[in-house]
Amino acid sequence: MLDELRLEDVLFLDIETVPGAADFDALPEKMQKLWTKKAALIGRNEPDLTPSELYSRAGIYAEFGKIVCISCGFVSGNGFRVRSYYSDEEKLLLSDFAALLNRSYTGQRYLLCGHNSKEFDIPYIARRMLVNGLKLPEILNVAGKKPWEVRHLDTMDLWKFGDYKHYTSLELLAAIFDIPTPKDDIDGSQVGEVYWKEKDLKRIAKYCEKDVLTTAQLLRRYLGLPLIKPEFVVSV
Repeated sequence: MLDELRLEDVLFLDIETVPGAADFDALPEKMQKLWTKKAALIGRNEPDLTPSELYSRAGIYAEFGKIVCISCGFVSGNGFRVRSYYSDEEKLLLSDFAALLNRSYTGQRYLLCGHNSKEFDIPYIARRMLVNGLKLPEILNVAGKKPWEVRHLDTMDLWKFGDYKHYTSLELLAAIFDIPTPKDDIDGSQVGEVYWKEKDLKRIAKYCEKDVLTTAQLLRRYLGLPLIKPEFVVSV
């Protein structure tokens, strides 16, 4: 796939997710019971933590969390354009993102690319679209497709070279490939707190956009291409 890759046909993406409610006590009783069952599994090595204390981790599960931001970027000439869809209303941002995919990324020439996106971002987006009653865009709907028909690139998957037990963070790969990543604000573990306590979606979107650019820069390193210069990165 990389031999035939046209970077102009790639949409780079990253998502930020949070628990579906501000805290465990804010959940409906039915969801409290279901989270308690889930917490028993994820906290089995931390028996002293209660379901309420573990609820801060709910955002990584599409059944218990929600998307608050999708940032995406694409190559335009020598530059790179970044755009974020963010909202308290998950259905609204998902509808806007689906409209982008349906309008501009339909057909076998186009690809989606993220870091660990095959395991996290893309399945999460697809699941939350279904929960919100939205039709999946063609590029997200992998049901019945053969592996070579799925137009998804994953910079972590590419780095594995078939080693399926190996996880490497975007931050580490950026460091070893000498890609500037100004992690000068929050990290992923703080997104839920910034959202529910500070109500600062713009701050979350800014953080998300940095990861999108870093992912694009990493793919360029894989391809032996020079990095995009900062002055050629534009938010739209």
